[in-house]
Amino acid sequence: MAERHIVIVGCGRLGGLLANQLSTQGHSVVVIDRYELAFDELSPNFSGFRIVGDAVEYNVMKLARVEEADYLFAVTMEDNTNLMVAQVARTVFNVPNVVARVYDPARETIYKGFNIQTISPTQLSAAMFLKMVN
Repeated sequence: MAERHIVIVGCGRLGGLLANQLSTQGHSVVVIDRYELAFDELSPNFSGFRIVGDAVEYNVMKLARVEEADYLFAVTMEDNTNLMVAQVARTVFNVPNVVARVYDPARETIYKGFNIQTISPTQLSAAMFLKMVN
């Protein structure tokens, strides 16, 4: 598998899990989070880069080499932050693959209008519960 440059914005449980697994697979991974303590989610074997900063800021995105990214995953706990970061990655830095976590299913239409792929834990959970009933 070819090495990819992947930027992950948000290093909570999901961001940390993604970063650890992608790093183990040999990808170049950069994780951005506002809080240094968030990086405690990363395993001791994590071989990528950590950036403490706000990914909404242009200089933080440049430091992460977003313009070279094959993928950007916006997985913070805030839908508005994920949308803004994903939109900037897509339109300013021309990242070909941008995926954002979105909690509020009503906001998915906004993301899709900007050509941003979404993953909604709310929608996925509801689908699994409904599948159990049917």
